[in-house]
Amino acid sequence: MTKERLIQRLGWYYPTERAHAFLTFPVILLVILYYHPFRNVVLLTYGMVVCIVVLYQGQHYWKLRLHRLKGLPVAQDQALRFFRRSKGWNVMLILCMVPIMIAELYLDRRKPCFQEMFLWGALTNLFAILEHVNYYHVQLMVDNMYDVRIFTGTRA
Repeated sequence: MTKERLIQRLGWYYPTERAHAFLTFPVILLVILYYHPFRNVVLLTYGMVVCIVVLYQGQHYWKLRLHRLKGLPVAQDQALRFFRRSKGWNVMLILCMVPIMIAELYLDRRKPCFQEMFLWGALTNLFAILEHVNYYHVQLMVDNMYDVRIFTGTRA
């Protein structure tokens, strides 16, 4: 992918990621908390918060990448420290998912909506883990032909 094409792609991709981190996921979380008592959605709420944290890191990465491609100044040492610390915090947040899951089981096991909300909570936490893996370990998202070519080994 050429530099110009990458700048063009990040020109829409970065604002989209930022909107998800600052608008989409927080609004969904507020709607969930408005319609469901907190004790019924502990795991789901925790997963949404972890998603928001990881999405914030992702949008920050894309912003820095776009700035660097455009030739704008980027404080590299500060950015590296931020991502190093964030990765450590993410691991701690992911490890806390198990006790949160146990708390959800203890608090809400007899409610009629328990199974549905627990499933949504488990899926949301899984999504947060996959976002962390996607940002810090290996690219999991394939959203354009360039990514398909990389994964299939045809770099034409």
